[in-house]
Parts: sequence; structure tokens; C-alpha cells
Amino acid sequence: MAQKRGLLLVMTGASGVGKGTIRQELEKTEDYYYSISWTTRESRPGEENGVHYFFKTRDEFEAEIHSGLGFLEHAEFVGNHYGTPRAAVEEQLSQGRNVLLEIEVQGAMQVKKAMDDAILIFIMPPSLTELKNRLVGRATEPLEKIEKRLSKARGEILMAHEFKYCVLNDNVERAVQDIQAIIRAERLSAQRLTDEELSEIVQH
Repeated sequence: MAQKRGLLLVMTGASGVGKGTIRQELEKTEDYYYSISWTTRESRPGEENGVHYFFKTRDEFEAEIHSGLGFLEHAEFVGNHYGTPRAAVEEQLSQGRNVLLEIEVQGAMQVKKAMDDAILIFIMPPSLTELKNRLVGRATEPLEKIEKRLSKARGEILMAHEFKYCVLNDNVERAVQDIQAIIRAERLSAQRLTDEELSEIVQH
């Protein structure tokens, strides 16, 4: 029997909503390939190249864009480029392994157009006030940049209906459980049954 294609899970939401924390907790129970994005932004304290992101220069990133081969999606967010290398994602999916993308909303919308089987999950903050508190508490950016992120977040939240699922992150444990439920449901989707599998069932 042919190898069934893995699930492509696209987790997105406003900056500071807790995507990274949810992913780290999800890793404890789910086996998946985490696609590490390229970015042109500066690394934050504690971040490592090739672990959190591949930190690239603007020239390196733009050269990859113009090659026409390098990214499944790419977007510019608050003055920095972000992108998902395409080849590794396709390889893992074809081998039957689930793939998780943790990306910005612009990039998620590109994946939605490029990959019919992408499962888009929007992580929702309890409120904009709580989102601001999280960004301020992170203490990695000046207030001016945080306000730009919040302005962007308002528009992104209003786009939530564009995604297949919306998970409220008012409690990390519950948010992880919701995503686990999504994964279970998608694995059981009749749309993932192949003609070969159906034929084998009726022949026995």
C-alpha cells in the first residue's frame, strides 16, 4: 500500500499570542517535523541559528525569493522577511510524516493558496489588552514596535474566519489539547482515504 501523505499543520496568529509555547508543549506528545523558517530579523537573547530560525541577511533572503525555488511561502512583517523552505516540507509529507509550520498570518494565507491539504489553525488571544501585556512582558522590543505589532494584530484577528480552526490561548494546556483533537479529527477524515485503501477493504 502506498505511503499516506502526512498532515500539513499551519499554526498562525498575532505576534506574542503564544505560538512558540504551544509548539513546545505539543512536541512532548506529538511526533512531527517542525519546519524552521528563514528570517532577516535580528536574533533575540537565547535564540540560536538553525534552532529557532535560520538568520539570514536581506540579500541572502531576496536571492532565494528570486530563485523561484526556495520557499513554500514568504512574507514581510514589521520590516523583516520570513519564509518557509519548500523542499524539506515536501520531502517529509511524502514520507508520511506530519509537518508543523509556525508562521506569520501573511505566510499562512500563501500556504492556504499553494497547498490544498494545508490545515490552518489560528491561535487567538483572550483580548488585545492581554496580548499587549504579553508583548511588554517579553521585554524584547521598544514600545513603538509593540504598538505596530498590536495594530497589525487587530487586522489579523478580524481575518480569523479565513482559517479552518480557531484555538483560544487563554490556557496553554487547553490550547494544546484542542490542537491534539484537531490532529485526531484530521487523521480520521474520509477525504484522506485513497481509492487503493477503499478497494482493499471491499475486496476482503
